[in-house]
Amino acid sequence: MGDVILKVEGITKTFPGVTALDDVSFDIRSGEVHALVGENGAGKSTLMKVLAGLHKPDAGEIIYQGAPTQVAGPLDARRKGILLIHQELSLSPELSVAENIYLGAWPTNRFGVLKKRELRRHAASALDALGCGFGPDTRVGTLSVAMQQMVEIARAEAFNANVVIFDEPTASLTDTEKDQLFQTIRGLKARGVGIVYISHKMNEIFDITDRITVLRDGQVQGTVDTAETDLNQVTRMMIGRTLDTYFIRAKAEFGAEVLRVEGLSKAGVFRDVGFSVREGEVLGLYGLVGAGRSEVVETVFGVRKADSGKLYWKGGEIALPSPRQSIDMGMALVPESRKEQGLVLMMGGRENTSLPHLGLFSSVSIMNRPKELAVFEKYRSALSIKTTGPDQAVSQLSGGNQQKFVLAKWLCADPKLIILDEPTRGIDVGSKSAIHELIADLAQKGLAVIVISSEMPEVLGVSHRVLAMSEGAIVAEFEGDAMTEENLIDAVSHHRDDAAA
Repeated sequence: MGDVILKVEGITKTFPGVTALDDVSFDIRSGEVHALVGENGAGKSTLMKVLAGLHKPDAGEIIYQGAPTQVAGPLDARRKGILLIHQELSLSPELSVAENIYLGAWPTNRFGVLKKRELRRHAASALDALGCGFGPDTRVGTLSVAMQQMVEIARAEAFNANVVIFDEPTASLTDTEKDQLFQTIRGLKARGVGIVYISHKMNEIFDITDRITVLRDGQVQGTVDTAETDLNQVTRMMIGRTLDTYFIRAKAEFGAEVLRVEGLSKAGVFRDVGFSVREGEVLGLYGLVGAGRSEVVETVFGVRKADSGKLYWKGGEIALPSPRQSIDMGMALVPESRKEQGLVLMMGGRENTSLPHLGLFSSVSIMNRPKELAVFEKYRSALSIKTTGPDQAVSQLSGGNQQKFVLAKWLCADPKLIILDEPTRGIDVGSKSAIHELIADLAQKGLAVIVISSEMPEVLGVSHRVLAMSEGAIVAEFEGDAMTEENLIDAVSHHRDDAAA
């Protein structure tokens, strides 16, 4: 690592009713990858938006390349060599790659006419330096998420960035695409660029970074060298306790069978799937990407149509239901993507909570607002949701608090079975632990719970039984001492090898 390129001293930023940053100091050196971690709402994104010119601090100063500086806005930050790559990519899909790279800074002649050849030439140079497999004239909307991310990174090359900030960069990437991103980050680091890396995925933090700074409640808890720390220490700094109580499994006290599935098949997606789940049981479903886990539970819930198969609800055979029928029976599905499938982002928490169950809150088509508000307050308290009020748009909340509202809207209908598809994806370790505790509590109260997770320690840590899925089929079932990472990996990898053979 080289000299300090950028540092902030005593940065404070307040919003109505909350202090997002409280006397924060932080620095970035050339040729390092510096992680910034903390729970949702800890202040990470606010600090990065201060550096990128999106927020003006109330107090403190920014020192860039040895001198105090003011960052007037995102374009000014980019011109200075500070680039923020958002989790939600800030590209215009109808424009070309070249037009996106230089958006807001297109080269023009003295009459304001775009210099297309110059724009294209400079963009091609930036793309070539990164080894991108597409050209400057490609329309951005035709590119994959990973390729669009490369367009964002090409801005760093085009503007000779000294500091590049990655905010949850792998949230929508496959493992192969993630490896390509890490290779690019290491290339930027080798050229002396200072990298800030924000992620909730602690394995990535320990894989790619040199230092880790922890924020909690808007304050710096400390900075440590990655090679000289471990997950327990970082977790303790983030949430005030170690991982000893991170995974919580409910006592194994099972009641009657709630759901049984037999011979469920969908051509080209999954085949001959069968399983059951009982009152008070947490059934885990694990598999690699493309295994068919989400498709199976969506079919059970009625989002997808099966070609064949039988469903039994509380001991009696039923026709494959529609989503409305599933809800009326007492089934709930928390989908994989909370933003696209689980919430109406511009609505408040009150409206999102009541949305699937309007009949519970209305009479002769008139909403009972006091009842709706009472339910909102009940689950805001029960789930410790941080929001300014019932009508604050959920788009303004952290990922963990958004996920809690998705849970709230199903819990308020008193379900008998709740299906949780990737319930902790994209949220911090503190919020994850709270959701693990909630899963155990639901099972303890007699609910049947199905948990789908791509995180093997999570699915093993919260479940009583685990089903391994591969290539659209259930290939193994484990419980008790047989629930180990080795057995799960062996089950899914051997089946893939056999299928390939």
